[in-house]
Amino acid sequence: MATIKTFNLPDLGEGLPDAEVVSWHAQEGDMVELDQPLVAMETAKAVVDVPSPYTGKLVKCYGQPGDIIETGHGLADFELGEGPQRSEAVDTGHHHGKAPAAEKTAPPESAPEPTPAPAAKTPVATPSAEPTPEPKAVASKASEDDGGTVVGAMESSNKVVAERAVALFGVKAVPAVRALAKKLGVDLAKVVATGPEGSVSLVDVKKAAAAGTARIEDARPAPGKPVPTPPTAAPPVSTASGEPEPLRGVRRNMAKIMAESHAAVVPTVLFDDADIHAWAPGQDVTLRLIRALVYASAKVPALNAHFDLEQGQRTLHQRVDVGLAVDTDDGLFVPAIRNCQTQDGPSLRASIEQIREQVRLRQIPATELRDYTIMLSNFGMYAGRYATPIIVPPCVAILAAGRLRHQATPVMGGIESHRVIPLSLCFDHRACTGGEAARFLAALMHDLALAG
Repeated sequence: MATIKTFNLPDLGEGLPDAEVVSWHAQEGDMVELDQPLVAMETAKAVVDVPSPYTGKLVKCYGQPGDIIETGHGLADFELGEGPQRSEAVDTGHHHGKAPAAEKTAPPESAPEPTPAPAAKTPVATPSAEPTPEPKAVASKASEDDGGTVVGAMESSNKVVAERAVALFGVKAVPAVRALAKKLGVDLAKVVATGPEGSVSLVDVKKAAAAGTARIEDARPAPGKPVPTPPTAAPPVSTASGEPEPLRGVRRNMAKIMAESHAAVVPTVLFDDADIHAWAPGQDVTLRLIRALVYASAKVPALNAHFDLEQGQRTLHQRVDVGLAVDTDDGLFVPAIRNCQTQDGPSLRASIEQIREQVRLRQIPATELRDYTIMLSNFGMYAGRYATPIIVPPCVAILAAGRLRHQATPVMGGIESHRVIPLSLCFDHRACTGGEAARFLAALMHDLALAG
């Protein structure tokens, strides 16, 4: 009997929940060898070639190009052949999710019944012959799995929350009651309310409709007056054009992270303008901003930090790893510029250019897209003055720099035209005080005001 192994999608990037099938390098029925490229998968960070973990025949592929496979779920079935196989204990560089690799044995042709598919295999976007589990079991499993997939705390509960009755025009009723009254042509103001706290209940509406005591009267003209003729001209109709497109890869991950960040952080923003009149021509704005972040982090470490609400602790960092927002056609990347406090201008510029090239080619390592200690967005290179940027936990602060401009500045003896750079400092008020943020911003502005 041939041995069938199910290969589950490994974690392709330090906790990524899923990946999208780009293309299969091998097709069902092909013979593959250990470590032969099997399939190209697009994660939120890069396109990764997943190698075959076995030598043998590729029996089944789960998912077609464009399908999403969850980490730890079935990716492919193999009929093991003669040749080297990867031991289950060997580290391949990727890490599986919760669902372990399943093993099954193919029956001989004379077997009366086929061996049932393993329960751990969950194909994505591929029809399955497996029986549908009970709804209760599905809900229970989904509740368990979803608990660890979001940033911050998400409460799980089977508690049913009742709708709240809201008083409108002197009548208190829940939305469902109002909808029923509209459907039955009942005037809620004429209904005798017997519900909780003087609200109109569904029973009250049904009784009034049956009795005909609370009908909505049609407006009728007074006797002898002509009936007004309604306008016949229909309003112009405009139809939106365009085709919807699914969010994939980087954009899908960006949307998820932004939503989670918005729900998890308590943001507060300080705005000010840094006077850069003393700058010599040709100054590198991004390098000066990073240098100012290093200076301010040394003066006020509270914003170069990580915050963990669940553990109730914050971590102040001596190292300054700046997460630099990089805009691309595929979506937003935030690679880390490491050890900015030890680098001079030329080495920082070289690091930035190297990372931008890796982002452009979608070859940046997943490890370089996390664990930054503070964030920077230099959106002013395009347009805009101030912003309310989003902080990605566990960071507690992000600096956004707007477009440089000239403004009239009072000086001794008159008015001068000075160049300024608008700054928006967004900080998580759970982890930082307003005073800490203000002192950090003051330190930023002090360093930016220097000639060089």
